[in-house]
Amino acid sequence: MQYKATTPEDYIKQVPEERQDALKKLRKVIHDNLPKGFEEGIQYGMIGYYVPHSIYPDGYHCDPKIPLPFMSFASQKNSVNLYHSGIYAIPKIHDWFVNEYPKHSSRKLDMGKSCIRFKKVDEIPFDLIADLCKKLTPEEWIDVYETALKKK
Repeated sequence: MQYKATTPEDYIKQVPEERQDALKKLRKVIHDNLPKGFEEGIQYGMIGYYVPHSIYPDGYHCDPKIPLPFMSFASQKNSVNLYHSGIYAIPKIHDWFVNEYPKHSSRKLDMGKSCIRFKKVDEIPFDLIADLCKKLTPEEWIDVYETALKKK
């Protein structure tokens, strides 16, 4: 679902009421565990976390006016989705997450390249997401990103 939000608080107010507490908790978990340097805002219609231009002036190569995206989450029609660029770009983080997930949830992992879908908001593995948030600093993410760009 698309929401016309300008702030994370505004976004959460617009989602169905039964998801608001889970999104507030997810936001707090990310905020409390993401390394210093990332900023929060609305990117691509979702609550996003990115490397600000003050740290990485080049911005996102597809549109340099946009700060370098890192992770985000959204309330979709049938799930809450978490997007994490490190899972997509770094096989070690991907494999770690896939191996850890069953220790935190009895549900089958529903995952795309960078997207993890949670159909039951009361079963979001917040502890696992907290650990995932700690895996990359902004500087490490910039290195991974620039290395991938140079390969193209």
